[in-house]
Amino acid sequence: MRKFIFKRFLISVFILIAVTLLIYVLMRNLPTSYVSSIARQRAATDKTKSYQDWLDELEEIYHMDDGYIEGYVNWAGEAVRGNFGESWHFKQPVTTVFKDKIWYSVVLNIIQFVLHIVIAIPLGVKAAVKQYSRTDYMITFLSLVTISFPTFFLAEILKYIFSTKLGWFPLYGMISRNHEFFSPFGQALDISYHFVLPVVVLVFLSIGGLVRYTRTNMLEVLNSDYIRTARAKGVSESRVINHHAFRNTLIPVVTILGGSLPSLFSGAMITETLFQIEGIGYTSYQAMTQGDVPFTMFYLAFMAILTLVGILMQDILYAVVDPRVRIS
Repeated sequence: MRKFIFKRFLISVFILIAVTLLIYVLMRNLPTSYVSSIARQRAATDKTKSYQDWLDELEEIYHMDDGYIEGYVNWAGEAVRGNFGESWHFKQPVTTVFKDKIWYSVVLNIIQFVLHIVIAIPLGVKAAVKQYSRTDYMITFLSLVTISFPTFFLAEILKYIFSTKLGWFPLYGMISRNHEFFSPFGQALDISYHFVLPVVVLVFLSIGGLVRYTRTNMLEVLNSDYIRTARAKGVSESRVINHHAFRNTLIPVVTILGGSLPSLFSGAMITETLFQIEGIGYTSYQAMTQGDVPFTMFYLAFMAILTLVGILMQDILYAVVDPRVRIS
Protein backbone atom coordinates (compact mmCIF):
# COMPACT_ATOMS: atom_id res chain seq x y z
CA MET A 1 0.00 0.00 0.00
CA ARG A 2 2.82 2.44 0.83
CA LYS A 3 4.46 1.78 -2.52
CA PHE A 4 1.14 2.33 -4.28
CA ILE A 5 0.47 5.61 -2.44
CA PHE A 6 3.99 6.88 -3.15
CA LYS A 7 3.68 5.99 -6.83
CA ARG A 8 0.30 7.71 -7.12
CA PHE A 9 1.68 10.73 -5.29
CA LEU A 10 4.50 11.11 -7.82
CA ILE A 11 2.03 10.78 -10.70
CA SER A 12 -0.19 13.40 -9.05
CA VAL A 13 2.74 15.81 -8.74
CA PHE A 14 3.52 15.38 -12.44
CA ILE A 15 -0.13 15.96 -13.38
CA LEU A 16 -0.27 19.03 -11.11
CA ILE A 17 2.77 20.54 -12.82
CA ALA A 18 1.24 19.93 -16.25
CA VAL A 19 -2.13 21.40 -15.22
CA THR A 20 -0.70 24.51 -13.57
CA LEU A 21 1.59 25.08 -16.55
CA LEU A 22 -1.46 24.92 -18.82
CA ILE A 23 -3.32 27.36 -16.55
CA TYR A 24 -0.35 29.74 -16.60
CA VAL A 25 -0.12 29.64 -20.40
CA LEU A 26 -3.86 30.25 -20.76
CA MET A 27 -3.74 33.21 -18.39
CA ARG A 28 -0.84 34.65 -20.38
CA ASN A 29 -2.82 34.34 -23.62
CA LEU A 30 -6.13 35.88 -22.57
CA PRO A 31 -7.55 38.12 -25.31
CA THR A 32 -7.70 41.08 -22.89
CA SER A 33 -4.63 42.24 -21.05
CA TYR A 34 -5.76 42.52 -17.43
CA VAL A 35 -2.29 43.71 -16.50
CA SER A 36 -2.77 46.68 -18.81
CA SER A 37 -6.19 47.39 -17.29
CA ILE A 38 -4.77 47.38 -13.76
CA ALA A 39 -1.90 49.60 -14.86
CA ARG A 40 -4.36 52.14 -16.29
CA GLN A 41 -6.43 52.10 -13.10
CA ARG A 42 -3.39 52.63 -10.89
CA ALA A 43 -2.00 55.34 -13.16
CA ALA A 44 -5.35 57.16 -12.93
CA THR A 45 -5.49 57.00 -9.12
CA ASP A 46 -1.77 57.36 -8.37
CA LYS A 47 -0.19 60.19 -10.35
CA THR A 48 3.32 59.46 -9.03
CA LYS A 49 3.83 56.83 -11.73
CA SER A 50 2.88 56.79 -15.37
CA TYR A 51 0.92 54.05 -17.09
CA GLN A 52 4.09 52.59 -18.60
CA ASP A 53 5.84 52.56 -15.21
CA TRP A 54 2.94 50.68 -13.64
CA LEU A 55 2.79 48.29 -16.60
CA ASP A 56 6.51 47.51 -16.39
CA GLU A 57 6.30 47.01 -12.61
CA LEU A 58 3.30 44.68 -12.82
CA GLU A 59 4.81 42.64 -15.64
CA GLU A 60 7.99 42.25 -13.60
CA ILE A 61 6.13 41.27 -10.42
CA TYR A 62 4.00 38.66 -12.18
CA HIS A 63 6.72 37.61 -14.66
CA MET A 64 4.60 38.56 -17.67
CA ASP A 65 7.67 39.75 -19.55
CA ASP A 66 9.43 36.39 -19.24
CA GLY A 67 9.08 33.36 -21.50
CA TYR A 68 6.40 30.82 -20.69
CA ILE A 69 8.70 28.29 -19.05
CA GLU A 70 10.80 30.86 -17.23
CA GLY A 71 7.71 32.74 -16.06
CA TYR A 72 6.03 29.54 -14.90
CA VAL A 73 9.11 28.42 -12.98
CA ASN A 74 9.26 31.79 -11.22
CA TRP A 75 5.52 31.66 -10.39
CA ALA A 76 5.72 28.03 -9.22
CA GLY A 77 8.78 28.79 -7.08
CA GLU A 78 6.89 31.56 -5.29
CA ALA A 79 3.77 29.37 -5.02
CA VAL A 80 5.68 26.54 -3.34
CA ARG A 81 6.75 29.04 -0.67
CA GLY A 82 3.12 30.09 -0.19
CA ASN A 83 3.50 33.43 -1.96
CA PHE A 84 0.77 33.88 -4.59
CA GLY A 85 1.04 37.64 -4.72
CA GLU A 86 -1.50 40.32 -3.89
CA SER A 87 -5.07 40.11 -5.08
CA TRP A 88 -5.74 42.96 -7.50
CA HIS A 89 -9.43 43.12 -6.66
CA PHE A 90 -9.34 42.65 -2.87
CA LYS A 91 -6.08 44.59 -2.31
CA GLN A 92 -4.83 41.90 0.09
CA PRO A 93 -2.48 38.93 -0.20
CA VAL A 94 -4.21 36.07 -1.98
CA THR A 95 -3.68 33.67 0.92
CA THR A 96 -5.22 36.18 3.36
CA VAL A 97 -8.37 36.45 1.25
CA PHE A 98 -8.50 32.67 0.99
CA LYS A 99 -8.23 32.17 4.77
CA ASP A 100 -11.00 34.70 5.39
CA LYS A 101 -13.46 33.18 2.90
CA ILE A 102 -12.82 29.42 2.83
CA TRP A 103 -14.57 28.55 6.09
CA TYR A 104 -17.97 29.79 4.92
CA SER A 105 -17.77 27.39 1.98
CA VAL A 106 -16.50 24.55 4.18
CA VAL A 107 -19.40 24.89 6.64
CA LEU A 108 -21.96 25.22 3.85
CA ASN A 109 -20.68 22.23 1.92
CA ILE A 110 -20.17 19.97 4.94
CA ILE A 111 -23.81 20.50 5.91
CA GLN A 112 -24.82 19.72 2.34
CA PHE A 113 -22.55 16.67 2.22
CA VAL A 114 -23.95 15.13 5.40
CA LEU A 115 -27.58 15.79 4.48
CA HIS A 116 -27.27 14.46 0.96
CA ILE A 117 -25.74 11.20 2.27
CA VAL A 118 -28.41 10.83 4.96
CA ILE A 119 -31.18 11.38 2.40
CA ALA A 120 -29.83 9.82 -0.81
CA ILE A 121 -28.45 6.47 0.39
CA PRO A 122 -31.61 5.33 2.25
CA LEU A 123 -33.74 6.41 -0.74
CA GLY A 124 -31.52 4.46 -3.13
CA VAL A 125 -31.68 1.35 -0.94
CA LYS A 126 -35.46 1.69 -0.58
CA ALA A 127 -35.91 2.02 -4.33
CA ALA A 128 -33.83 -1.12 -4.97
CA VAL A 129 -35.63 -3.19 -2.35
CA LYS A 130 -39.01 -2.07 -3.76
CA GLN A 131 -37.97 -2.49 -7.39
CA TYR A 132 -40.70 -1.67 -9.93
CA SER A 133 -43.11 -0.65 -7.19
CA ARG A 134 -44.80 2.72 -6.81
CA THR A 135 -42.14 3.69 -4.28
CA ASP A 136 -39.38 2.85 -6.74
CA TYR A 137 -41.00 4.89 -9.50
CA MET A 138 -41.52 7.89 -7.20
CA ILE A 139 -37.92 7.86 -5.96
CA THR A 140 -36.59 7.41 -9.50
CA PHE A 141 -38.74 10.29 -10.73
CA LEU A 142 -37.52 12.48 -7.87
CA SER A 143 -33.89 11.68 -8.63
CA LEU A 144 -34.39 12.54 -12.32
CA VAL A 145 -35.98 15.86 -11.36
CA THR A 146 -33.09 16.78 -9.07
CA ILE A 147 -30.58 15.95 -11.78
CA SER A 148 -32.44 17.96 -14.42
CA PHE A 149 -32.97 21.21 -12.48
CA PRO A 150 -30.48 23.99 -13.28
CA THR A 151 -29.01 25.57 -10.16
CA PHE A 152 -30.01 29.13 -10.97
CA PHE A 153 -33.58 28.08 -11.85
CA LEU A 154 -34.18 26.23 -8.57
CA ALA A 155 -32.53 29.01 -6.56
CA GLU A 156 -34.72 31.68 -8.13
CA ILE A 157 -37.88 29.63 -7.54
CA LEU A 158 -37.06 29.16 -3.86
CA LYS A 159 -36.13 32.81 -3.45
CA TYR A 160 -39.37 33.92 -5.11
CA ILE A 161 -41.58 31.64 -2.97
CA PHE A 162 -39.88 31.67 0.42
CA SER A 163 -38.26 35.11 0.35
CA THR A 164 -40.30 37.41 -1.87
CA LYS A 165 -43.80 35.98 -1.34
CA LEU A 166 -43.73 34.36 2.10
CA GLY A 167 -40.87 36.33 3.62
CA TRP A 168 -39.66 33.32 5.62
CA PHE A 169 -36.00 33.59 4.65
CA PRO A 170 -33.70 36.43 3.52
CA LEU A 171 -33.32 36.97 -0.21
CA TYR A 172 -29.53 37.01 -0.10
CA GLY A 173 -26.59 37.77 2.14
CA MET A 174 -25.11 36.09 5.21
CA ILE A 175 -26.10 38.28 8.15
CA SER A 176 -28.95 40.54 9.24
CA ARG A 177 -28.65 44.28 9.80
CA ASN A 178 -28.52 43.88 13.57
CA HIS A 179 -26.08 40.99 13.48
CA GLU A 180 -23.39 42.77 15.50
CA PHE A 181 -25.82 43.37 18.40
CA PHE A 182 -26.65 39.66 18.78
CA SER A 183 -25.02 37.34 21.28
CA PRO A 184 -22.48 34.83 19.91
CA PHE A 185 -25.18 32.17 19.87
CA GLY A 186 -27.59 34.58 18.19
CA GLN A 187 -25.00 35.42 15.55
CA ALA A 188 -24.52 31.72 14.80
CA LEU A 189 -28.30 31.29 14.47
CA ASP A 190 -28.46 34.35 12.21
CA ILE A 191 -25.85 32.92 9.83
CA SER A 192 -27.57 29.51 9.93
CA TYR A 193 -30.86 31.20 9.08
CA HIS A 194 -29.28 32.75 5.98
CA PHE A 195 -27.78 29.37 5.00
CA VAL A 196 -31.12 27.52 4.85
CA LEU A 197 -32.05 28.20 1.23
CA PRO A 198 -28.50 27.70 -0.15
CA VAL A 199 -28.27 24.35 1.67
CA VAL A 200 -31.68 23.28 0.32
CA VAL A 201 -30.54 24.11 -3.22
CA LEU A 202 -27.26 22.20 -2.86
CA VAL A 203 -28.88 19.15 -1.24
CA PHE A 204 -31.76 18.98 -3.72
CA LEU A 205 -29.43 19.11 -6.70
CA SER A 206 -26.94 16.58 -5.31
CA ILE A 207 -29.14 13.72 -4.09
CA GLY A 208 -30.28 12.52 -7.52
CA GLY A 209 -26.98 11.12 -8.71
CA LEU A 210 -26.22 9.34 -5.44
CA VAL A 211 -29.75 7.89 -5.26
CA ARG A 212 -29.44 6.35 -8.72
CA TYR A 213 -25.91 5.10 -8.05
CA THR A 214 -26.93 3.50 -4.75
CA ARG A 215 -30.02 1.91 -6.32
CA THR A 216 -28.02 0.43 -9.20
CA ASN A 217 -25.38 -1.06 -6.92
CA MET A 218 -27.95 -2.35 -4.44
CA LEU A 219 -29.83 -4.14 -7.24
CA GLU A 220 -26.59 -5.73 -8.44
CA VAL A 221 -25.83 -6.97 -4.92
CA LEU A 222 -29.38 -8.26 -4.36
CA ASN A 223 -29.11 -10.38 -7.51
CA SER A 224 -25.84 -11.97 -6.37
CA ASP A 225 -25.54 -15.68 -5.65
CA TYR A 226 -24.63 -15.25 -1.99
CA ILE A 227 -27.80 -13.22 -1.38
CA ARG A 228 -29.92 -15.98 -2.88
CA THR A 229 -28.02 -18.50 -0.76
CA ALA A 230 -28.67 -16.49 2.40
CA ARG A 231 -32.37 -16.32 1.62
CA ALA A 232 -32.48 -20.05 0.87
CA LYS A 233 -30.94 -20.74 4.29
CA GLY A 234 -33.81 -18.89 5.93
CA VAL A 235 -32.00 -15.68 6.89
CA SER A 236 -34.53 -12.96 7.64
CA GLU A 237 -35.10 -10.40 4.89
CA SER A 238 -34.12 -7.50 7.15
CA ARG A 239 -30.76 -9.13 7.90
CA VAL A 240 -30.22 -9.93 4.22
CA ILE A 241 -30.85 -6.28 3.31
CA ASN A 242 -29.16 -4.51 6.20
CA HIS A 243 -26.26 -6.83 6.95
CA HIS A 244 -25.27 -8.61 3.74
CA ALA A 245 -26.49 -6.45 0.85
CA PHE A 246 -26.08 -2.95 2.29
CA ARG A 247 -22.49 -3.46 3.46
CA ASN A 248 -21.38 -4.57 0.02
CA THR A 249 -23.33 -1.76 -1.63
CA LEU A 250 -21.29 0.74 0.37
CA ILE A 251 -18.03 -0.39 -1.25
CA PRO A 252 -18.49 1.50 -4.55
CA VAL A 253 -20.52 4.23 -2.84
CA VAL A 254 -17.63 5.05 -0.49
CA THR A 255 -15.28 5.49 -3.43
CA ILE A 256 -17.69 7.99 -4.99
CA LEU A 257 -17.97 9.89 -1.72
CA GLY A 258 -14.18 9.99 -1.47
CA GLY A 259 -14.13 11.92 -4.71
CA SER A 260 -16.37 14.58 -3.18
CA LEU A 261 -13.44 16.22 -1.40
CA PRO A 262 -12.98 19.01 -3.97
CA SER A 263 -16.59 20.12 -3.61
CA LEU A 264 -16.25 20.46 0.18
CA PHE A 265 -13.49 23.05 -0.07
CA SER A 266 -13.83 24.58 -3.53
CA GLY A 267 -17.16 26.25 -2.85
CA ALA A 268 -20.40 26.19 -4.82
CA MET A 269 -19.74 29.08 -7.18
CA ILE A 270 -23.21 29.42 -8.71
CA THR A 271 -25.16 28.91 -5.48
CA GLU A 272 -22.89 31.18 -3.43
CA THR A 273 -23.11 33.86 -6.10
CA LEU A 274 -26.90 33.71 -6.35
CA PHE A 275 -27.30 34.02 -2.57
CA GLN A 276 -24.20 36.23 -2.11
CA ILE A 277 -22.66 33.86 0.39
CA GLU A 278 -19.12 35.18 0.78
CA GLY A 279 -17.43 31.81 0.45
CA ILE A 280 -14.52 30.86 -1.76
CA GLY A 281 -16.83 30.16 -4.73
CA TYR A 282 -18.40 33.63 -4.73
CA THR A 283 -15.01 35.21 -4.05
CA SER A 284 -13.42 33.44 -7.00
CA TYR A 285 -16.31 34.54 -9.22
CA GLN A 286 -15.71 38.16 -8.23
CA ALA A 287 -11.98 37.76 -8.84
CA MET A 288 -12.48 36.25 -12.30
CA THR A 289 -14.97 38.89 -13.46
CA GLN A 290 -12.63 41.65 -12.25
CA GLY A 291 -9.60 40.16 -13.98
CA ASP A 292 -7.82 39.29 -10.75
CA VAL A 293 -5.07 37.12 -12.24
CA PRO A 294 -3.19 36.29 -8.98
CA PHE A 295 -6.30 35.05 -7.19
CA THR A 296 -7.60 33.21 -10.26
CA MET A 297 -4.27 31.41 -10.65
CA PHE A 298 -4.32 30.44 -6.99
CA TYR A 299 -7.95 29.23 -7.11
CA LEU A 300 -7.45 27.10 -10.22
CA ALA A 301 -4.28 25.55 -8.78
CA PHE A 302 -6.14 24.90 -5.52
CA MET A 303 -8.93 23.15 -7.44
CA ALA A 304 -6.40 21.00 -9.29
CA ILE A 305 -4.77 19.92 -6.00
CA LEU A 306 -8.15 19.05 -4.45
CA THR A 307 -9.13 17.00 -7.49
CA LEU A 308 -5.91 15.00 -7.44
CA VAL A 309 -6.20 14.40 -3.68
CA GLY A 310 -9.81 13.28 -4.15
CA ILE A 311 -8.84 10.75 -6.84
CA LEU A 312 -6.05 9.39 -4.63
CA MET A 313 -8.50 9.06 -1.72
CA GLN A 314 -10.90 7.12 -3.96
CA ASP A 315 -8.24 4.54 -4.78
CA ILE A 316 -7.15 4.19 -1.15
CA LEU A 317 -10.71 3.93 0.18
CA TYR A 318 -11.57 1.26 -2.37
CA ALA A 319 -8.64 -0.84 -1.20
CA VAL A 320 -9.58 -0.27 2.45
CA VAL A 321 -13.31 -1.07 2.28
CA ASP A 322 -13.02 -4.01 -0.12
CA PRO A 323 -10.81 -6.82 1.27
CA ARG A 324 -10.88 -8.51 -2.14
CA VAL A 325 -8.76 -5.73 -3.57
CA ARG A 326 -5.03 -6.28 -3.25
CA ILE A 327 -2.50 -3.81 -4.51
CA SER A 328 0.85 -5.28 -5.46
